[in-house]
Amino acid sequence: MPQQSTPALLVLADGTVHHGRAYGAIGTTTGEICFNTGMTGYQEVFTDPSYFGQILIMNAAHIGNYGVKPEDVESSSVKINGLIGRNLEELYSRKQANGSLDEYLKSNGVVSIEGVDTRSLVAQIRTKGAMNCIISSETTDVEALKKQLQQVPNMDGLELASKVSTTQSYEMGDASSSIRIAVMDYGVKRNILQCMVDRGAFVKVFPAKTTLAEVKQFQPNGYFISNGPGDPAPMDYAISFVKEVLKENKPVFGICLGHQLLALANGIPTFKMHHGHRGLNHPVKNLISGRSEITTQNHGFGVDPEAVKKADHIEITHVNLNDQSIEGIRVKGKPAFSVQYHPEATPGPHDSRYLFDDFIGMIQASKN
Repeated sequence: MPQQSTPALLVLADGTVHHGRAYGAIGTTTGEICFNTGMTGYQEVFTDPSYFGQILIMNAAHIGNYGVKPEDVESSSVKINGLIGRNLEELYSRKQANGSLDEYLKSNGVVSIEGVDTRSLVAQIRTKGAMNCIISSETTDVEALKKQLQQVPNMDGLELASKVSTTQSYEMGDASSSIRIAVMDYGVKRNILQCMVDRGAFVKVFPAKTTLAEVKQFQPNGYFISNGPGDPAPMDYAISFVKEVLKENKPVFGICLGHQLLALANGIPTFKMHHGHRGLNHPVKNLISGRSEITTQNHGFGVDPEAVKKADHIEITHVNLNDQSIEGIRVKGKPAFSVQYHPEATPGPHDSRYLFDDFIGMIQASKN
């Protein structure tokens, strides 16, 4: 809880108004409201580029109680548009932390609100679905905020990946490695790259709209299609890229948005989910091994399950045990596969990190 209370308002597109206290930066912010069920790992969540354009509800009753530190990030800055919490704490207990969450959000210009009944708010989103919202600690004029909210574009049809992608290519890992992976950055998380580097790969990360001809100059042995924000359907440049990559017959691995792009490149449509999956405890079944995994997830779009089932050239590899949504596919006859969830799991359980081993093994087999 902030030591000095400044009133703040949260207004939803359905007209609902929530009163609370300002936290982080003072100002006004808009975006699509969503919620994450994780109790820890808030700094990694806030810096995940896949959350760009969204205002996030954290379900846990206390957020910020272990502070922040530079190592606990997935990108160079906070990517959420705003934060909603029950109790957003200024005091923290972790000795390794170098500051409070409040200071961190202020330095990143993130407008937030606390003192909100988040359990009631999450129940509302689960019932009515994701919608746009606005947070303000500058004005208490509800009608003015509602008018401003009407100007905010819907996430459905919104291309955001190019806005969070790197503007310059960069490399990670041992340049002498025989495993060379080209990463298409649509909002990639740092620990995804680290998971590949830890397995001996040399990776080069390319801006979102890089052509295949430019990428091939790196002489990659495999291609990684990254996670990212927004609607995949309008990403014509990325869908075309994946189609071209599949003709190379080199290993391809996609995560989250990359999973949706692999589906779209194979004629499988995507759709806007009612309220999405975001958290650290989603159960997924591997249909190949028969084993279940507890997974980290962050997505508001999904792959059309009926279209996948009718596609003779696509095999479903993973399904969500809560709602049977499609969590993994592979292309028959090609070394290409993807998952909807996040096997790097930062934050979250490491049940699914074997997928990086599978990708590296696929590259080694392809080289041989």
